[in-house]
Amino acid sequence: MKLLLDTCTFLWITLDAPELSKRCRELYLDPENEVHFSAVSAWEIAIKNQLGRLPLPEPPERFVPIQREKHGIAALPLDEISALHARRLPPLHQDPFDRMLVCQAIVNGMTILTPDEHISRYPVLTEW
Repeated sequence: MKLLLDTCTFLWITLDAPELSKRCRELYLDPENEVHFSAVSAWEIAIKNQLGRLPLPEPPERFVPIQREKHGIAALPLDEISALHARRLPPLHQDPFDRMLVCQAIVNGMTILTPDEHISRYPVLTEW
């Protein structure tokens, strides 16, 4: 299974937070699954950290790649096809980061690991 981590899911994995569901932990740890982290989530983390809304133990430009590699999570760049897919989404959710994750998951045939109920309203596979 190809998995795409929502931003909060990535943070909860890296911080071993209790908010991470048992199901997500199982899917993330299953060696049969490919686990991906989007450049869109890296952008979201950088912006929220800069605004003071997301404290991290080190600057995001160090934290994100170090944690991603430490946890065996592949980087997923934002491609043109995924970006242009945004016009096909119904206006169910106004968060541009989440909308782009939905586009990437649809285009790349991925399941998003997310607790966000707004995301699950889109025609995309989700698990939590």
